[in-house]
Amino acid sequence: MRTDLLDILACPVCRGILTLDAETIAPDDAPDAGEVITGALTCSACPEVYPIRDGIPNLLPPDLRDAEEMRG
Repeated sequence: MRTDLLDILACPVCRGILTLDAETIAPDDAPDAGEVITGALTCSACPEVYPIRDGIPNLLPPDLRDAEEMRG
């Protein structure tokens, strides 16, 4: 996930501001250098946390995200 996307992303539940907690960032010699590979986006207005896996933030609302994770 490119960090500049934070400027345009909002919580899908309440439209609150999302903050980034990066766990893994692509190294400088990678094609996607500086991009977040794993981590989470946390809403500053409600308790929702959205995971980032393989560079893709999962911004599905909680009920849909839970159903998606159960399907595997």
